[in-house]
Amino acid sequence: MYSMVSVYIPGFSAEILGPVGDDMFHWQATIMGPADSPYAGGVFMVTIHFPPDYPFKPPKVSFRTKVFHPNINSNGSICLDILKEQWSPALTVSKVLLSICSLLTDPNPDDPLVPDIAHMYKTDRAKYESTARSWTQKYAMS
Repeated sequence: MYSMVSVYIPGFSAEILGPVGDDMFHWQATIMGPADSPYAGGVFMVTIHFPPDYPFKPPKVSFRTKVFHPNINSNGSICLDILKEQWSPALTVSKVLLSICSLLTDPNPDDPLVPDIAHMYKTDRAKYESTARSWTQKYAMS
């Protein structure tokens, strides 16, 4: 039996729902849109795939919920340094989810997966935030 793990730090919230079925290498989690972001009020589903050599290699984390963000593409892939070259075996799933929550609040337009959104973020922040709020309402709210 696996129990749900909640991660809460003021402004950030995520729940690790645990393995999908009997597959210990495939987990799911939810991330609550940070209150001080255009994702506020959204509930975002993510999947976590652990490689056989985890924790020596990072998990592959991807959004199942559509997100308008310069570091998250239409396939849900996430551009985040700790999921690539900055990975450390000391990082926990909770810390990874917290970093993703932080990325929602503070995008990194200088290392984008979606250059057009990064450009909008840099040159027309109001339009970026409005579009991100609209997508959150459309895809991440009941």
